[in-house]
Amino acid sequence: MIKRHSSPLAASARLAPVLGVGSYSPAEASRLIRMPAATVRRWLGGYSYNEDGERREVAPLWAPQLPAIDDRLELGFRDLIELRFVHSLTMLGLGLNTIRQCFAYAAECVGDARPFSTNRFRTDGRSIFLDTIRNAGADELLDLRKRQYVIKDVVEQSFKDLDFEGDAVARWRPFDGKRSIVIDPNRSFGQPIAERYGVTTTVLAAAAEAEGSIERAAWAYELPASIVRDAVLFEQQLGAA
Repeated sequence: MIKRHSSPLAASARLAPVLGVGSYSPAEASRLIRMPAATVRRWLGGYSYNEDGERREVAPLWAPQLPAIDDRLELGFRDLIELRFVHSLTMLGLGLNTIRQCFAYAAECVGDARPFSTNRFRTDGRSIFLDTIRNAGADELLDLRKRQYVIKDVVEQSFKDLDFEGDAVARWRPFDGKRSIVIDPNRSFGQPIAERYGVTTTVLAAAAEAEGSIERAAWAYELPASIVRDAVLFEQQLGAA
């Protein structure tokens, strides 16, 4: 859901940069990527901690596409895709320090500030990661031969449901790669929508619940029942995560 601000100036300032970029709060990103919102805030907002009586600051993994609004973190579509990939790497067991090093190296290699959502990384991601791991600490070098194949699979799986325009990710098909539902930063501020009809999945799922059936909701919105069914199933998937 897009936040509304009481100040017209604040609203217009927020609207201008998000057209074609998408807009997500940490909670919205958390729901779509299925990871804790607190982790989203730590990774892209940075954090601090005390060690031996000293306050230490940890920088964000990268600078978000959108400026913070009243100190509240705001993410763009490319941030969302990068976060999704980083999350899959942590699930693989790679540490954030290694991921941070890889991000910096990949950004240099592909010439993009958000390298994990580029076509170049799709083709060269495994070699970039392995080069980084070879230069990392001994712990990350354990079982490197096995990691080669695992990392290759993670990279390939991460790009299967993405559409590209030029060298960058343009759209994400988050419902098991099906074409019925898309996340496109140029439409509905990047919220999940029924691709051919432009209605958000949250609206369609709510309509099905309110109408008491998928068929009645489809009739009300003048679109196929199969589209409403996919929207309902997609929202159920997100809710169950």
